[in-house]
Amino acid sequence: MNETIIAVDGLRKRFGRTVALDGMSFTVRPGQVTGFVGPNGAGKTTTMRVILGLDAPDAGTALIGGRRYRDLRRPLCHVGSLLDAGALQPSRTARNHLLWLAHSQGLTARRVDEVLVGAGLTAVARRRAGGFSLGMRQRLGIAAALLGDPPALMLDEPFNGMDPEGIIWMRNFLKTLAAQGRAVLVSSHLMSELQDTADHVVVVGRGRVIADASVARLLASTANGRVVLRTESPAASTILTQSGGTVTATGPGTLTISGLTAETVVALMNSNGLPFSEVSAHRATLEEAYLELTRDAVEFKAVDR
Repeated sequence: MNETIIAVDGLRKRFGRTVALDGMSFTVRPGQVTGFVGPNGAGKTTTMRVILGLDAPDAGTALIGGRRYRDLRRPLCHVGSLLDAGALQPSRTARNHLLWLAHSQGLTARRVDEVLVGAGLTAVARRRAGGFSLGMRQRLGIAAALLGDPPALMLDEPFNGMDPEGIIWMRNFLKTLAAQGRAVLVSSHLMSELQDTADHVVVVGRGRVIADASVARLLASTANGRVVLRTESPAASTILTQSGGTVTATGPGTLTISGLTAETVVALMNSNGLPFSEVSAHRATLEEAYLELTRDAVEFKAVDR
C-alpha cells in the first residue's frame, strides 16, 4: 500500500446564497481511520462530493495522492467510496452489480468474489440487491469501494442500518483497512462508534474545520483535569467551592469538579469528615467533546419556552 493521502485545501463552495464550504482544509493520512463529524449543514457531504469530482469547488483543491479525481486513470484503484448505499440497480444481483463496476475498471470476476467474501456477502451474492436491508446494502457498498484495492477510502455514515453484530463487524473492518496502510475517511453521527474506531477526528461546522486532532488528544483536552466525586453529602459542594473548585452536579450523588486535583478533593473530604465512595479522573467521551466544539455551529437548535 503506497503513501496516498487525501488533501483538502481551502475549499469554498456556494449553492446560491448558501455557503456550504468556507475554507475547508484537512488531510487524511494513511494507516489510520479519520472520523469526519459535524452538525447537519456543516459541509461534510459537500466536501466528500468535491473530493470525488461530483461537485466543483468555487475555490481550493481536493487531491487524492496529489491528483484531482477527474485526472485519475481507473479511479477505483486509487480511492473507493460509499456515499449512498441506495445507489444501485435493484434488479441486479449483488454479484452482477459488482461485476458491472469491475468491468468498467478493467477488474476481474475473481476480484469481485474476493470482495464479496471480505464484506460477508457470499451467501447472498446471487440475490437481487433491491431486496437487501440497509445494513446489507452498506456491506455491498463497502465491497464496491474495495474493488480496486484502493489505498484511500471515503465512507459516509457506514454504520447506518447496521444491527449490533454488523456494527462490531464494521468497526473491526475499518480498523483492519487502516492497519493495511490505507487512508480511511469516515463520516458518522455515531460518536460512540467513532470513539472506538477512529485514530484521528476532523470536526467541522459552518463549512470550516473547528478541530483537527487525534482522538486521544481531543478527549484529554475535553477532560481538562476534571475530577468526578461520588458522595451523598450535601455539604461537599460548598466545601469544594470554598476551596477554589468549580463544582457541577452531573448525576444523583455525583459531582464533577474542575480546579482541584483528585488528591486535594480526597484531603478536603477527609478533613471535613464528609463521606464519599469514589474520586476519579473525569473520562471524557467523543460525544462530549463534539458537543462542546460544535455548540455554536449547529444549524437548528431547540429553543426553551
